[in-house]
Amino acid sequence: MKKEHEESNRRNFLKLGLLAGTATIAGIGLKNKIFASGTEETGEKVKVLTADGKVVEVDSSAIAHPSEEKLAQFNIREGIPGKKFIMVIDLARCANARKCVEGCQSMHGMLPPIEYLKVKRMQDTELTAPYWFPQTCYQCDNPPCTKVCPVDATFKRTDGIVGIDSDRCIGCKFCMAACPYSARTFNFGRPESQKHFEELKAKGEKDNCCATKPSTEGTVSKCDFCPDHAAKGKLPSCVTECPNGTIFFGDENEDAVTNGDETFRLKELLKSRAGYRQFEELGTKPRVYYLPPVKRQFPFEEATEIHNKAE
Repeated sequence: MKKEHEESNRRNFLKLGLLAGTATIAGIGLKNKIFASGTEETGEKVKVLTADGKVVEVDSSAIAHPSEEKLAQFNIREGIPGKKFIMVIDLARCANARKCVEGCQSMHGMLPPIEYLKVKRMQDTELTAPYWFPQTCYQCDNPPCTKVCPVDATFKRTDGIVGIDSDRCIGCKFCMAACPYSARTFNFGRPESQKHFEELKAKGEKDNCCATKPSTEGTVSKCDFCPDHAAKGKLPSCVTECPNGTIFFGDENEDAVTNGDETFRLKELLKSRAGYRQFEELGTKPRVYYLPPVKRQFPFEEATEIHNKAE
């Protein structure tokens, strides 16, 4: 009961730690009762913005900080030595089969509508043809999400991956607002999703595939390139499940990427196929490259048509 009470305090009070000046609460929100019982007032006042848009002034003693002992229980911040993971997506091969999405959800024990990998319909101009655009977290080398987190819950690893520590995350959603690619998702809590995850574990179908712990209610999560699989010589499910070999995964240090059937030199592939990164002008330096949708292998079909054929 004590442990549950401490966890409740951590998630349900100001959820942001002590920030100098004004703090914005954008997670689950403040409870009506702000002050924790048994705490002595310091006399230092802090202004905070509640989830319903009200500015309130509270004593700094009302702000609960997570225990450093609990935060140190799960070390996920070290990258795999010598690795620099990278991904290349060939837009000419994508037919929106959505097997990459389903594979990702199965690997992480997620249920729809939560998707770490989204396939979007794109059309650059009225005169050009539409195409399908798979989008995941870009694991940026200059990630804006890590700079705004007030509790250092999201971080950049040495192997290029941007991870999230769900023990530290307080659900403020600052990282979600800072990400220009909308790559992050918030866990509002779905009992059926947790049940599904536990069922997969019980069947032995859910191993330790992720660089971060599974997200808990009230925290943020996203794609993490599944580096534990890569460390074992396995490719992420989004790569292996695609029937068209659309997604290539590899190590920039080795200058090689593969979709499981084909392997290319990374630099040669990007130069010969005019590879590019989304929103290059933002300076985020994504670790996901795209190959333009020229000489496409499949005619474009709307998602409804594809799904109807699948049924």
